[in-house]
Amino acid sequence: MSSAIPTLDIRRFDTDRAAFVADLGAAYRQWGFAGIRGHGIAQGLIDDAYAAFRRFFALPEASKKAFHVPGGGGARGYTPFGIETAKGSKHFDLKEFWHVGRELPSGSPHRAVMADNLWPDAEVPEFRSAALALYRALDDLGSRVLSALALHIGLPADWFADKTDHGNSILRPIHYPPITTPDVPNVRSGAHEDINLITLLVGASAEGLQVLSRQGEWVPFTADADTIVVNIGDMLQRLTNHVYPSTTHRVVNPPGEKSREPRYSVPFFLHPNPEFLIDVLSSCISADNPNRYPEPITAQAYLEERLREINLI
Repeated sequence: MSSAIPTLDIRRFDTDRAAFVADLGAAYRQWGFAGIRGHGIAQGLIDDAYAAFRRFFALPEASKKAFHVPGGGGARGYTPFGIETAKGSKHFDLKEFWHVGRELPSGSPHRAVMADNLWPDAEVPEFRSAALALYRALDDLGSRVLSALALHIGLPADWFADKTDHGNSILRPIHYPPITTPDVPNVRSGAHEDINLITLLVGASAEGLQVLSRQGEWVPFTADADTIVVNIGDMLQRLTNHVYPSTTHRVVNPPGEKSREPRYSVPFFLHPNPEFLIDVLSSCISADNPNRYPEPITAQAYLEERLREINLI
């Protein structure tokens, strides 16, 4: 058993597939987290996106709140500071964020549950192109990770392809403002598990992310600049009957004066298609691991259930 969260080079998926699949599967079975390098996403693309997001979060409050949709559950556009609250937490998270969703064609049947994106074109002209470029890159990388995970549990490599090709996936630029009060709270984002299939966190080189080990210890995970952190979400945990565990994690304030500095991060939450039925895979049921979820649920119904729990709808 590894005492540290592994970082793996995804280029091995093309050159040494069986070994990479085994290593990745083992990492997720133990940690629910792994670092992925060799992903091919240009650093310039990431830097351009972060620059655009910083420009938006630096706007006056009134300008930002013009992109908040009351009653929209934060599905698109801007969510102000002090709204999202981790399940079971007494305190809201110390962050503001923006949601970019999938761009749908005009005749898509999913428009009923997937709203059009909002864009601050006048305020930050480069925001749209930078966000969509990063969205597409992370969507493609997520598909490669899912292919490897599918193989690890005995499914075809393309098993997830037609189940995620119009998923309600979200790119979420986050700004954790600098702490200005005399008493610095420890946690910026409360302990939680993600809702979706997998999450890809780009730009996780800033301190603060901590992962709860199976031994109940908080393990810091500050990735190298060229590494994207990818973790299992509750939908994949449910689908695989906890073969792939969705691990509790949080964002804490770094010690000293670093807590007075802003923190930015950009997770990509990869979701299945809204109509996908999350029904435990038969290959993940055994005498030692009986079916924990005998009642299947659609991805959309599960998403709505969970968003209510964290105060977004």
